[in-house]
Amino acid sequence: MANNPTPILITGGTGTLGRRIVRRLADDDDTEVRVLSRRAAPTQGDGARWITGDLASDQGLDQALTGVDTVVHCAHVAGSSLGEVSAGANVITAAARAGVRHFIYISIVGIDYVPLSYYKGKLAVEELIEESGLPSTILRATQFHELIDWLLGQPERLPVVPVPAGFWFQPVAADEVAGRLVDIAREGPGGRAVDMGGPEVRSVESLATSYESIRGRSRPVKKIPFPGEVARAFRSGANLAAGNADGRQTWEEYLSAAVEGPGE
Repeated sequence: MANNPTPILITGGTGTLGRRIVRRLADDDDTEVRVLSRRAAPTQGDGARWITGDLASDQGLDQALTGVDTVVHCAHVAGSSLGEVSAGANVITAAARAGVRHFIYISIVGIDYVPLSYYKGKLAVEELIEESGLPSTILRATQFHELIDWLLGQPERLPVVPVPAGFWFQPVAADEVAGRLVDIAREGPGGRAVDMGGPEVRSVESLATSYESIRGRSRPVKKIPFPGEVARAFRSGANLAAGNADGRQTWEEYLSAAVEGPGE
């Protein structure tokens, strides 16, 4: 085992993406994995050092960042632009104070063009990172399979599957994005990384049809027209990374694995 493993802090280490990064790093003897979380450490250890803290209230950050070389900022405040920016500002400031040598941020493809409040918050955090002077890498990815799965699962009691007409997605496996972030952590700062997208650009209708079929249901998919600037952006493909179809797992492969049993 290495005498002086490199400390790396994962914020949001219990989330869909963060826990996959922790798992990939946990077996690396050259890395000391730290997780900052509002939750208590799991009963069964995952190989990481857990530190209780809260990005929003700036609690636990200095302890978590002591001696840390790299930060992978995966924590997010869903649905809150102000919360996302406040949490981001706190961790960026603390990282600069601690002398962190590589700050990595996971962002979303299209946040410059899709006028969702949460996306505006992510864009603001990107700007804070660039203004901070921290050596950094920002990776934008398309929507995860898990998010599309969750969205399509919301209207399960309805007789039809309502989907927004004309929307396109390029879903990517969270585990593959985690792998890319681990590679970035090992490579060092690179500024704005090449966007990462899933292997296929798909209409939301086709995603919903496969969702129903693979999960053993047969409800019809009903397209619902959505007005407004957000809908216009999704219809235009602003959320896609069509030239960077780096992901390998297809939507159908993800769904089949999910039906067979809980997988990570």
